[in-house]
Amino acid sequence: MEELTGLLVQYGLAMVFVNVFLVQAGAPVPAVPTLMVAGALAVNGGPSLPAIIAVAVAASLLGDLLWYVAGRVYGFRVLQLLCRVSISPDSCVRQTETRFQRWGAPSLVLAKFIPGFATVAPPLAGALRLELAPFLGYSAVSAALWSGLAAGAGMIFYRQIDWVLARLDEIGGYALMLIGAALVLFIAAKWWERWRLFRALRMARISVEELYRLMQEGHAPIVVDVRSATARRLDPRRIPGAMAVDIGAPDRAVPPLAAEREIVVYCT
Repeated sequence: MEELTGLLVQYGLAMVFVNVFLVQAGAPVPAVPTLMVAGALAVNGGPSLPAIIAVAVAASLLGDLLWYVAGRVYGFRVLQLLCRVSISPDSCVRQTETRFQRWGAPSLVLAKFIPGFATVAPPLAGALRLELAPFLGYSAVSAALWSGLAAGAGMIFYRQIDWVLARLDEIGGYALMLIGAALVLFIAAKWWERWRLFRALRMARISVEELYRLMQEGHAPIVVDVRSATARRLDPRRIPGAMAVDIGAPDRAVPPLAAEREIVVYCT
């Protein structure tokens, strides 16, 4: 933490810009601690609060714009890539799609405050062909609120932040080792959970060839498409005869199913 403070004192706004940009680009690093420390330093003659917010907004928009362009060019494939590398693949894209369906473009204002949403929302906005002007406008408001609250909290609690930094300095490198170990354990637990999920799914998996053979042999399997409405809009391709069902309320759309028929479910 002492090194972080020294970097902020020496390089100031450049450190804030790089840290925020890396976060919005998808790097697994936190930006709120940097913004809070920058806010605390602003009380003692460091960069002003408006300057901190302006730099954070610029860095955030740059990272968001890269993902927006990727979504506009490559469509839903970008979201599939993000879902593959996410440590919570079961919900990373679907939750974002649900918020977009419910609130539309204004949901971008909340993006920076919802874990995972900040990275997935820009490419989804691009894939849905949201116009650039409203995308940048809502994203800028979100970044300003997010960075302003973090830096403002640092200004309000600058005495407490100074105290915490002093205590961590007394502990020395052991504090950073403890924080790093906790982060590694968290990621390892998430990846173990992900591995167990994929292992269970593989045990109940059916290949395209097997499904096609069942259809050709007249077994008439029931095929259920549980993709979201947004996913079906972005990729209208579907398995012939598949029923589109809302996974949140399947009983409303799926009639009583014959127990003797195979049921095949597919999603994004």
